[in-house]
Amino acid sequence: MAETVYLPITPPAEPAKSLPNAVLTEEQEKMQRDVQKHFEDPQYTLSAEKPLMDVEKMWLSYECILRYLRASKWKVDAAIQRLEATLKWRREYGVYDTITAEHVEPEAVTGKQILLGFDVHGRPGLYLIPSRQNTAESPRQVQVTVWMLERCIDLMPPGVESLALLINYADKAKNPSFSTSRTVLSILQDHYPERLGLALILNVPFLLNAFFKLITPFIDPITRQKMKFNPKVIEDGIFSADMVMSQWWGGACNFEYDHDKYWPALVALCNERTKIWTENWQKMGGKIGLREYDYKRGAPDLVDVLAADVPASTSVPDASES
Repeated sequence: MAETVYLPITPPAEPAKSLPNAVLTEEQEKMQRDVQKHFEDPQYTLSAEKPLMDVEKMWLSYECILRYLRASKWKVDAAIQRLEATLKWRREYGVYDTITAEHVEPEAVTGKQILLGFDVHGRPGLYLIPSRQNTAESPRQVQVTVWMLERCIDLMPPGVESLALLINYADKAKNPSFSTSRTVLSILQDHYPERLGLALILNVPFLLNAFFKLITPFIDPITRQKMKFNPKVIEDGIFSADMVMSQWWGGACNFEYDHDKYWPALVALCNERTKIWTENWQKMGGKIGLREYDYKRGAPDLVDVLAADVPASTSVPDASES
């Protein structure tokens, strides 16, 4: 039997199979520059009270601008409006200050959302396990999803811009309400465009199937195309066996959720990666429009992070201890 895994998997330095990068036309390159210049204007402020923070300038990367341009069908004014709407939302929603690991941790203790492994294109796998729901419906249930989306981005290797969502509705899952589902969908579509690479869904019961039909009109057509029901993730070449859970998904990774081991390791790994990326970004000039591919270099291995930041209790125990 495979050794039990309790910790996140270190992101690959490079994805196993790089997704083809679309070559931009001269007109599209100009559109990117036009959007970038809008935010680079020395007189630009997002609000009268507060200009752009460094973390927001770093967020406004070359790739970010392109994601919003593609989502806006290459309309410069629309892309600018969407970027500004997201910048304001990130401030107001508390992405940088309110939605912290400490704030959302009560939602995470049962492992109802787990970041583990990477598909063959290097996209981090975010597992949603509704049967492990442990709290009453509240804004924090949405906030923990946003926190996990941000951590997915932290774990994306250079050149990877999207995630793989794996949802299992087995074991009498407690399904989110229509209102909560619409809120999450709205956030994903409005403020994380082009971030969903795949949505893999298992064991959809009859009532939930009806629910999906109810919310389908609120899902944009591109997102709908990324949804796959009851896939065979290994046979279909989506994941390698060592990168996907053995439970439910048929992989070779014998993962067991132990919050006291997994959670501090995930937080430490993401913190260290963003720290290094921020330092790289600052060394490159700390400007809007720098490429994520360039500053997402020199990311640490989980073993090194654990040795420095996480108590010894988070280490993977021997099989005799599990």
